[in-house]
Amino acid sequence: MTTIEAIRLAIRAVVANKLRSGLTVLGILIGVAAVILLVAVGNGSAKAVQQNIEQLGSDTLTISTATARGAGARVQSGALTMDLVDALTNREATPDVKSVSPVVTGAQGVSFEGTAHTVSQFIGTTPSYLEAVNDTVARGASFTDDDVRSHHRVVVLGAGAAARLFRDADPIGKQVTVGVARFTVVGLLGQKGGLTFADPNDVAIAPITAAQEAVSGYGPLNQILVQAVAADRVGAARSQAQAVLNEKLHVTNAANQPFQILSQSQLLTARSDTARTFTVFLGAVAALSLLVGGIGITNIMMVTVTERTREIGIRKALGAPKRTLLTQFLTEATVLSLIGGLLGVVAAIVGSQFTILGIHPEILPSSIALALGVSVAIGLFFGSYPASRAAGLRPIDALRYE
Repeated sequence: MTTIEAIRLAIRAVVANKLRSGLTVLGILIGVAAVILLVAVGNGSAKAVQQNIEQLGSDTLTISTATARGAGARVQSGALTMDLVDALTNREATPDVKSVSPVVTGAQGVSFEGTAHTVSQFIGTTPSYLEAVNDTVARGASFTDDDVRSHHRVVVLGAGAAARLFRDADPIGKQVTVGVARFTVVGLLGQKGGLTFADPNDVAIAPITAAQEAVSGYGPLNQILVQAVAADRVGAARSQAQAVLNEKLHVTNAANQPFQILSQSQLLTARSDTARTFTVFLGAVAALSLLVGGIGITNIMMVTVTERTREIGIRKALGAPKRTLLTQFLTEATVLSLIGGLLGVVAAIVGSQFTILGIHPEILPSSIALALGVSVAIGLFFGSYPASRAAGLRPIDALRYE
């Protein structure tokens, strides 16, 4: 039996049992589509994370609190305070630091004329923050150093937050309620790309003094953002900032610093590793549905062998070799699996046109090739037992089967 003839017979057998074959194909379709689409979501998430971190610029450092431990016990607190910000702005101690921006942040409810929205990032900081993170004011103006000193309750809204609160109205000059305090909108930020689980445009930025006074309280800072004078001076700025922090926090053991300083390249590496792990996890979960589809193929082929026992007996009695029957049933299982795989690819491509959990899926050609290869392998693997059982039937037993 030639390969073409085996494929022709397999297609005829599949078409002869449309409902049964359709349900079997559906199992493979769902598995392949799930694998491709969930891996695409992971890839899209990784790409979005990379875009968001790169938007911060290659000349910035992020200082955050870490728990220092020694001999199994906590030895220091690395609470970030405004005193540390003042020390880091000392040009004699940090000549390679261009700006230092204190940051307090958190989700916060904001409302305007009955429309309420929880802004995922309500940030209290200083004007230098906008330049450090490459934010631009598309309309209106940013707040100033005088606003910070005078505790003025003004706010700059991201495009997403403004759209949810004001819809088609002009936000500039309007007052919004943040918690129980009223802030005046003085500017709108430009649109930022790279959506992840947290929308980078769902942000509100206010003077840190007003934010602490009206919203967050005067606790420790969440972060301190340090901008170097140039991208090639980030290493020097990092060393200078570390020396200042060690002195101010009285750090004696460099191995147990109560703070951490991360450059954007380090953040990108850490987030990329996390996104890669996330992608592998999603792919592994989706692969379980492929396993279920493979079991479905084994089940349907076992039924097929049982139904065609007399046919198998007649063919073997007429001299059909074992290899021919083995090839026929393996081809039939593979055709079922391949049809499901091709339809699964189509379903995944259609699904990738939609945003999933705020992420635009990124399908890689390699994932399509891999999914199709796996679907064929599943057909061969899960169809091998029914095929070998059919090929191993004795002609006399098959002919006597009722």
